[in-house]
Amino acid sequence: SLLQEKMLITSLGSQFSKSIPSLIFTVGKRFGVRSFSTGSVSQSGVNVFDRRSKLLQRERAAASSDVDNYDFMKEEVGYRVSDRVLDVARKMEVAVDVGSGRGWVTRHMTEHSVGRVIGIELSQGLLAQAPEPEGVSLERLAMDIDGAELPFSDNSVDVVTSCLAMHWVNDLPGVFREINRILKPDGVFIGAMFGGETLMELRTSLQLAELEREGGFAPHISPFVEVKDLGGLLNSNNFTLLTIDTDDLKVRYPSIFPLMRDLKGMGESNAAVNRKLHIHRETLLAANAIYADLYGERMEEGDQVVLPASFQVYYWIGWKPDKSQPKALQPQKSDVSLKDLYKLDEIVEKKGFTDITEEDPKGK
Repeated sequence: SLLQEKMLITSLGSQFSKSIPSLIFTVGKRFGVRSFSTGSVSQSGVNVFDRRSKLLQRERAAASSDVDNYDFMKEEVGYRVSDRVLDVARKMEVAVDVGSGRGWVTRHMTEHSVGRVIGIELSQGLLAQAPEPEGVSLERLAMDIDGAELPFSDNSVDVVTSCLAMHWVNDLPGVFREINRILKPDGVFIGAMFGGETLMELRTSLQLAELEREGGFAPHISPFVEVKDLGGLLNSNNFTLLTIDTDDLKVRYPSIFPLMRDLKGMGESNAAVNRKLHIHRETLLAANAIYADLYGERMEEGDQVVLPASFQVYYWIGWKPDKSQPKALQPQKSDVSLKDLYKLDEIVEKKGFTDITEEDPKGK
């Protein structure tokens, strides 16, 4: 209906929506089939992402014979997430990796920091390809976390990690709430997700090309969370001692076609509910020309022009509150007024502190 279309446009325009997914697809209970459930409705009545399509995209990527060729981005970011786990100055017995994929984080975990890890992934095909980390027990659980309860008891997990999976979740507040529930007091949530200006160049080029060739445009790049939204999400879901930082990664391509091939190979094709399923050949060629004209970079040697693709990655660390965590000191009262700072040397020379009396305004 017209009302639903307006609601969808509003939701995509804000790039963020508190919602519950239209699909809960759960597979695997100790490696066996568990349950399937579909048809849930979001709180706002609209979902931004189609989880069914995302499942099919990831299964297609897992079935590709050259799947290893498309791991370069997630492998690098997964290593950086696992490196943050190693920075925690204690061994954590139970770890959960949400959106585990082909084990981009778990493959780098060591027995010095983690005892056992449970990898949770939407795609059974990707999860089955995750290698066993050396010295760490790995369990695999295929399920959709979007809108579902995580199958762990309260206060039972030491660390939760996530690598480039949260940007496809409709109900981010619900997932963050569930992660906080299963973490032990002083447990830590460490993750990374695409956000902000990711694929900004491709988004702009496709929009301009469609406007030129077809008189209008549809969203071909999914909306991303902004860093201020991420901080608010963590804070509102009971995480403290927050650390958020950003990596701006650029990958350069000779044209947009290898870029789109890589996105498909990574299982990162558009999964917005209102996406356009087909793009005309003329529109793609126009987008490639616009991309090169607006963002192309000329190589130092020769006349070749390459197209940079931006990937903005947000990393975060959030802790579940505990009494043992350091707390901010109470504000201290100063014995010296700011207007008397010019007397600081004199005070230190005498005895380190003193009571300063008001001077006679007449200088007596």
